[in-house]
Amino acid sequence: MRKLKLQMQVSLDGFVAGPNNEMDWLTWDWDDDLKKYVQHLTAPVDTIILGRALAEGFIPVWKERAADPSADEFTHKMVDAPKVVFTKTLTENPWENTTLAASELVKEINMLKALPGGDIITYGGARLASALVAANLIDEYHIFVNPAAIGKGKSIYGLLDKKLSLKLVKATQFDCGITVLCYNPA
Repeated sequence: MRKLKLQMQVSLDGFVAGPNNEMDWLTWDWDDDLKKYVQHLTAPVDTIILGRALAEGFIPVWKERAADPSADEFTHKMVDAPKVVFTKTLTENPWENTTLAASELVKEINMLKALPGGDIITYGGARLASALVAANLIDEYHIFVNPAAIGKGKSIYGLLDKKLSLKLVKATQFDCGITVLCYNPA
């Protein structure tokens, strides 16, 4: 069965965005070792899951980056990998290489996990990640802790109605200031 990985940027105090979706606290200048970590994380991935709101920015940005002749293999993977966008509002698909999913989340994810292929990764957004966490559908958590506290904002743990037990697999500190915490369900 395929694994579903979550790669999520968080502030030191656990928020994925400010209350008005502010992202100005993120560390953008990643060092080479962090870039290698992400390449290793995504190497076995052949499907990307996104929420509709994130997809609206994610898909066009990566497509624009891939148009640059100097774009690397990772950039092309972000464009070329099949994507599944969870939406309750879209009825027509505006993106290439993308499928819209509007039915029940647990059923859709379990169906994707049962298909042959490599791992699946999600970057959220916050609502989708929250729903995936609450339904205990994540097989690997890769939490990128940025060196900033923002005091209030959006969390991916707000939908939990019971304790979520996780086991730390590894913690890796990077020169750019980000620490990645990798957890599996306990």
